[in-house]
Amino acid sequence: MFALVGAVVGYGAFLLAKYLVSFADIPEEMRFTQGQQIGAAVVFAIIFSIFFFRLTPTISKQGKKVAHNIERDLQGVAPNEVLVGTFGLIAGLIIAFLISNIFKDIQVFYLGTILTIFTYLVMAFIGVVVATRLGPDIPFLVSQERGRKEQTKGRGKSGDSTPKILDTSVIIDGRIAEIIRTGFIEGPIIIPEFVISELQHIADSTDGLKRNRGRRGLDVLNRIRAEHGIDIYNTSSEKALEEIPEVDIKLLKLAQLTNGKVVTNDFNLNKVAGIKGVGVLNINELANTLKPVVLPGEGMTVYLVKEGKEQGQAVAYLDDGTMIVVENGDRKIGQTTDISVTSVLQTAAGRMIFGRLKD
Repeated sequence: MFALVGAVVGYGAFLLAKYLVSFADIPEEMRFTQGQQIGAAVVFAIIFSIFFFRLTPTISKQGKKVAHNIERDLQGVAPNEVLVGTFGLIAGLIIAFLISNIFKDIQVFYLGTILTIFTYLVMAFIGVVVATRLGPDIPFLVSQERGRKEQTKGRGKSGDSTPKILDTSVIIDGRIAEIIRTGFIEGPIIIPEFVISELQHIADSTDGLKRNRGRRGLDVLNRIRAEHGIDIYNTSSEKALEEIPEVDIKLLKLAQLTNGKVVTNDFNLNKVAGIKGVGVLNINELANTLKPVVLPGEGMTVYLVKEGKEQGQAVAYLDDGTMIVVENGDRKIGQTTDISVTSVLQTAAGRMIFGRLKD
């Protein structure tokens, strides 16, 4: 198709050259014959056809990029604005048609056509701009937009429509499947295609530990898809992601493109997301928040399993993995005993409880 367009452009270039040559004072014997003119037109068409054919990959690549940018921009445009812009475009084209009648009597080569095309482009642009600027002042559209915002506001109270993007670590962790099942995560859930590729790469690793983690992640993913019908998000159309090699940076970029949040338990990814202004739902923070509240002075019954780092200390663990450090408890290691909580330390890695043996 591009080669055919090039041939047409080449023939137009030949006609333009022929028109310009007609103004030159060339003797009759030096002018091209009809057959020579046909040959020259064919040469022009072939040269431009080859030129356009060679430009096809570049034009196609840029065209896809422009189309993707337009599609992404239109996603944030309200339906009322599209409707108003369409009416403005039609009005601009009608005005351009009336104005272009003035150029019909112009006899200069192609000047009338060029002016007509320019008029259509300018009036179409002006029509869209003016209509979209005046759209908010139209009473009917104002009422429609107000109703749409109220509906959106109402939906926001009952559920969050923000996309949730799952990363590799949270899928391997497995707790996300139970969280989704309970319904605490609302809105569309996105599992990017490149996350699947990373899970497969981990599952094919020669390291036994990594291989088991990858296979666990794939099992959790199959469970999520089977129980909740979540589809894999195809990112092949996202050209902005193809140039990014790191999976974590791809996740953050995808969250920016979709206005979503990343669901993870990766502490470092959480920090980077904060720098880039991307919302994060951290499973570990949720788990730490849901742990039972323990206050100083409360009594607990624990099983001391080993010595602590400091002399005389013993260590116990709650069912959720919380570490309990007991002062002077080394003589009770291997026994179940009652302790009194002295303090609770909350850190980014979790929570630690300090206590001492009851008298």
